[in-house]
Amino acid sequence: MDPCIICVAITGSLPTKADNPAVPISIAEQIESTHEAFEAGASIAHCHVRDDEGKPTSDPDRFAALKEGLEKHCRGIIVQLSTGGRSGAGRARGGMLPLGPDMASLTVGSNNFPTRVYENPPDLVTWLASEMRLYKIRPEIEAFDLSHIFHAYKMWQAGELLDRPYVQFVMGVKNAMPVDRDVFDFYIKTVKRLFGDDAPWCAAGIGANQIVLNEWSVAEGGHARTGLEDNIRLDRDHLAPSNAALVKRVVDLCAKYDRPVADWKTARQILNLPLRN
Repeated sequence: MDPCIICVAITGSLPTKADNPAVPISIAEQIESTHEAFEAGASIAHCHVRDDEGKPTSDPDRFAALKEGLEKHCRGIIVQLSTGGRSGAGRARGGMLPLGPDMASLTVGSNNFPTRVYENPPDLVTWLASEMRLYKIRPEIEAFDLSHIFHAYKMWQAGELLDRPYVQFVMGVKNAMPVDRDVFDFYIKTVKRLFGDDAPWCAAGIGANQIVLNEWSVAEGGHARTGLEDNIRLDRDHLAPSNAALVKRVVDLCAKYDRPVADWKTARQILNLPLRN
């Protein structure tokens, strides 16, 4: 079986230490938590930053400090910065892209979130994609809906994306796409039809569904996202003690399905990213 890339979403915009004391908020905490997850088997770090009050921000200086720390202490790890809408509005969401991370998240359409609309208007999507091309950043397409996969294909065909899209299915967000096995299977079929049988893809599940999507992805030859951004528990009765503990669950699934865990060099080869150390 092909190696499995594990992405760790270390912090996100919503979880707080009141929810789980292990959530890393400061830059130093994020670097330490990522290092533990990297040693446990993660090869991509999906990153958000917080301000001094712990609120989400798109501050490029904070992203720069985090990126520098990760590259120093987790040599070779793929740094993926978030352009998500909870951290800012409009083009401020892409203010960190001149830092030239390996990857950045890109949501190419709007959808409902639990209490609001996650707005990704076409002009902003086009601008974010153009900035990623300018700074040679590989986008990860965060697909909250089937239409997002088709729009990513349209953008790829038009030359708006740096490389063949790496699509991540996001399932389990309230009011968006639920966790549904038939839909999941159709997502895989659609990605392969549009982008090729060998196109890499990933999936993320929210809350208790994290481990469900982890297992589906590992079993079906995809890649897996885990981390405290999406889920703060090991189970109903136990908080996750660290990002590394959630990574270890995916490593165990890889063993169950006879899939080697991709180290950073292998992950970069799969995603067509330059080797850096």
